[in-house]
Amino acid sequence: MKLYYMPGACSLAAHIIMRETGQTVELERVGRDKKTEHGENFLEVTPKGYVPALRMDDGEILTENIVVHNYLADLKPASKLAPAHGTKARLRQDELAVFISTEIHKTYGPMFNPATPEEARQIAKDKLATRYAMIEEMLADGRPYLTGENFATVDSYLFTVTRWAEPLKVDLSRFPLLAAFQKRVAERPAVKAALEAEGLVKAA
Repeated sequence: MKLYYMPGACSLAAHIIMRETGQTVELERVGRDKKTEHGENFLEVTPKGYVPALRMDDGEILTENIVVHNYLADLKPASKLAPAHGTKARLRQDELAVFISTEIHKTYGPMFNPATPEEARQIAKDKLATRYAMIEEMLADGRPYLTGENFATVDSYLFTVTRWAEPLKVDLSRFPLLAAFQKRVAERPAVKAALEAEGLVKAA
């Protein structure tokens, strides 16, 4: 499989999941000009034009974060990154994944556009504060990860999008449990390897 990615973008979550499951990671970097590092036209890979895009072993392209995350986790059920289909645990994890996607990930989106007015940025920051308060409450029972003791796909996703807070000047200082979560995830070997491979941290 090949993962089309942009360094530090939401595709980092899928990259981490691939490493967590022990799958072979083949990366293809996508530039802002929609050309890949080996000269492919990314719009011919997927007309959506955004990452992640996963070229599966049969050559087909899979897109959309939650779908890609679940597909990768289901390929390696022993990794326990996602509960079995048909269980309430899977239902709740999927619910949380959609919450991260629609209420956190998408709220960051407008702030990447330099043309977004400051008033709109503040509205987005205020919304993020209410959503992160929910995450903080979830972590208040002492669980190390969002769904409990085991690292899951949703942890990779939340970690990835929350890394955007600092460069976008989103103040998360009122959420110490979230900060501890981010630090805990960052220390995982698979996460370190993904960050290093994308050039986001220096190799140890």
